[in-house]
Amino acid sequence: MNKFGIILSHTYLSRVKAKSFLITTIITVLFIFLAGNMPSILSSFGGSGGEDTGQRVAVLDETGDVFPDLMENMQRAGGNISLEQYGGSEAEAKEEVREGTFDGFLNIMMAGGEPQAAYFSMQGNPSALSQSLQQALQPVKVNMAAADAGVDPAVVEQLTSPVVFDTSALEQDQGAPSAEEQNNARGIVYVMLFLLYLSVIMYGNMIAMDVANEKSSRVMEILVSSVSPVTQMFAKIAGIALLGLTQFGIILAAGYVMLQTNQNQLTGGVFQYFGLQNAEAATFIYAIIFFLLGYLLYATMSATIGSLVSRTEEVNQLMAPLIYLIMIAFFIAIFGLNSPDNMLVTVTSFIPFFAPMIMFLRVTMLEVPIWETALSFGLLIGTIVLLAVAGARVYKGGVLLYGKSNSLKDVKKALQLSKKE
Repeated sequence: MNKFGIILSHTYLSRVKAKSFLITTIITVLFIFLAGNMPSILSSFGGSGGEDTGQRVAVLDETGDVFPDLMENMQRAGGNISLEQYGGSEAEAKEEVREGTFDGFLNIMMAGGEPQAAYFSMQGNPSALSQSLQQALQPVKVNMAAADAGVDPAVVEQLTSPVVFDTSALEQDQGAPSAEEQNNARGIVYVMLFLLYLSVIMYGNMIAMDVANEKSSRVMEILVSSVSPVTQMFAKIAGIALLGLTQFGIILAAGYVMLQTNQNQLTGGVFQYFGLQNAEAATFIYAIIFFLLGYLLYATMSATIGSLVSRTEEVNQLMAPLIYLIMIAFFIAIFGLNSPDNMLVTVTSFIPFFAPMIMFLRVTMLEVPIWETALSFGLLIGTIVLLAVAGARVYKGGVLLYGKSNSLKDVKKALQLSKKE
């Protein structure tokens, strides 16, 4: 146990002090704070003293009738766009836009019996501001055309209003998530999928590279004489897992601080989108369990792969099938976010290599029978145990293999060497 702890601490400390780890973590934390404070940062450039004064648009209404309705539509839509009726000429308005007095200039005129508009700004491409103005002008045009045709405005409003469309389950299973609960869970599921996907790619590759690096530097030959390969394998898996928990812990702590300092802005926005406001404790428990099992599954395979190569340059080649597996699971899970009851999603949730992502999606978004969840857990845990036993034997012989890698032949040689030990 003492040797296990020594290798674990060495693996953890050597990685946590590495410049790559520190730089990656710092950049991620900075990105979180920048993303969380983006509205405040953008507003600081919107006016003097950092105060958000909104966007000012000069409106030259040559028709004399459009501006009041346009103003009403813009106020109804909300936002920080301020319309000001302009009394000067078109040339004067354009000059004030160039000087920065206005963010844009809107010229409204009549052509062919209907209003038309021309928008001028310092940006040639269509912007969110110009699109908002266009959307606000469209109802004005429709109402004017209806009035010319003698159609009651109330009839026009009724015709253009969206259809009322409600969805209800006639016989919803007791305890099954409602449509609203599924929408709330969708964000959490996506976060979990993304984290597991990144973890397998980042830390799985890190485990394989660590083992391969020790083999290429001949350090492994010294370690094998004093510590069993099996102890080395699981100590490295645990050490990299602890490293991942440290990095995720720092990132989550930074995210928590950011959310607390910007809670008023994010409540109903980010919180609501990711379903954090109404998330149940069971969802987080499932997320933790499936995340840990998924990590153990792929980390064991990564360590086994690392033991089969003699040079770090060969790691990516042998890791490719593992990456393809997690990519397939990720894409099926993304598809399942909109169709969690699809047959493909149901079947693949019992395949151990896909279960950490896809069964988590199902239990979070659907009412899955207990026996299905238990079966998926059993198959996943059983596969981890089998891979751990087989992987330990391959690792035990693989660390003594040198030369050009040939995956399947190397596995056979590694098993033969482990039997001789």
